[in-house]
Amino acid sequence: CPCYPLFPVTFSSRRYVAGGQCKSTAKLDGKVVIITGANTGIGKETARDLARRGKVIIACRDIAKGEVAANEIRAETGNQQVIVKKLDLADTKSIREFAENVLAEEKELHILINNAGVMLCPYSKTADGFEMHLGVNHLGHFLLTFLLLERLKQSAPARIVNVSSLAHHGGRIRFHDLHGEKSYNCGLAYCHSKLANVLFTRELARRLQGKSPSTAGFTANCLHPGSVHSELVRHSSVMTWLWRMFSFFLKTPSEGAQTSVYCAVAEELDSVTGQYFSDCKPAYVSPRGRDDATAKQLWNVSCELLGIQWD
Repeated sequence: CPCYPLFPVTFSSRRYVAGGQCKSTAKLDGKVVIITGANTGIGKETARDLARRGKVIIACRDIAKGEVAANEIRAETGNQQVIVKKLDLADTKSIREFAENVLAEEKELHILINNAGVMLCPYSKTADGFEMHLGVNHLGHFLLTFLLLERLKQSAPARIVNVSSLAHHGGRIRFHDLHGEKSYNCGLAYCHSKLANVLFTRELARRLQGKSPSTAGFTANCLHPGSVHSELVRHSSVMTWLWRMFSFFLKTPSEGAQTSVYCAVAEELDSVTGQYFSDCKPAYVSPRGRDDATAKQLWNVSCELLGIQWD
């Protein structure tokens, strides 16, 4: 049969697309994990994996969809400690309310996975007047991390995991036009926000590292999940069509979640911080993603925009 020789090639190609897998069997007994945007896509699959290990808080804008995801995960894992809380990263009021609720109910917090994101949005602004990609993907998670930081420190060893993208290579922090009011391209806006994720991780790790005994065992890393067949491209009919056409060459959400899980639990990363990963191994960061001066400036500007002091 002429098809038979093609099977090994197809199978091996699919394995290549799937990428790296997290092999850690670490348990998270007594530990608490927050995952933003965990009602769908790689966030949901990250929650599914970590729910087999410990308590998971699904933070999402749509509570109804969150509960559907949580019920599915509870039934599959047998873990009833999968909790849904409302979080709208496009509204700083919602972010503050979420953080207040978590701090009131959770005496410890060990892992924060900043996973939620938007992509290819038509030009729009958040409730606070930030360009949507920058506001949700960067500023929303920046504020959330700030509000939960002390609880994470108190619970150390703790980890912060920021989901960035290979798209950061195409990004630039345009301080003269952060909110795209002078010129706007939805694809570039996404790239800019993903670069912001990398720079935020780098500067956060620098500020935490060796600063005081309270930050011992406290790490911050970021990652590229791969090209994943998910709802992230829903704002673009062209990209949605392409994703369907070439789904064989895209990771499934479960495969895309592997590096998030790896950064959250892998024992060998206990003291690794400020790094960028892909397929469960260190990956190349663009020169702009290694620019410490830009990282510091972005940090300061982010604080100013959010009206916070974070030294």
